[in-house]
Amino acid sequence: MKLILAILIGGAFGFVLDRIGATNPNYIIGMLRLSRLHLLKTILLAIGVASILVFGGLLAGLISPSHIHIKTAYIGVFVGGLLLGTGMAVGGYCPGTGVTAAATGRKDALFFILGGLVGAGAFMMTYSWVKSTGILSPILGGKATLGSIAGTKFPALFSAMSGELIGIGLGIVFIVLAFILPDRLCCKVEGKKKESAYQS
Repeated sequence: MKLILAILIGGAFGFVLDRIGATNPNYIIGMLRLSRLHLLKTILLAIGVASILVFGGLLAGLISPSHIHIKTAYIGVFVGGLLLGTGMAVGGYCPGTGVTAAATGRKDALFFILGGLVGAGAFMMTYSWVKSTGILSPILGGKATLGSIAGTKFPALFSAMSGELIGIGLGIVFIVLAFILPDRLCCKVEGKKKESAYQS
């Protein structure tokens, strides 16, 4: 049942990604160039709504704090973020949208996935050396939250503040940004002829 549920949720998520244009590299590259913010606004809206639902559910007792998992903060996360952002700018995909784009038949996405697998393999082969550099050591408290979340043992950067209220507040900010951001901040979107160069 878990496998079936994962397939159904994954399929639905992939369908939504395709419908909002995330499988089109022009949308991602346009977002990074600040010339097409449709996708960014959609992401902000989704994160904002999810944040309000999750932290609101915690406050209301509808969600158990035991379901909250915090990723460890370390310098490697920021290095990886820079590498991921560079890959998105060059390839026009992130890992999730690349797989979804490949499912729609885009050949360029297959090369993107292949590059990602090669990169993952290279990281695995050099993991011991990477770890020895110290960039995988926890920073900022490791598995820490911004504010204290009731029912959890995670350290908080601002222990006097409610993590649930911070989460809800940030969610509201993200939703407001999603609605007030313009369609573009700079650079006119280029014509369809140039855009078609990315299409398979």
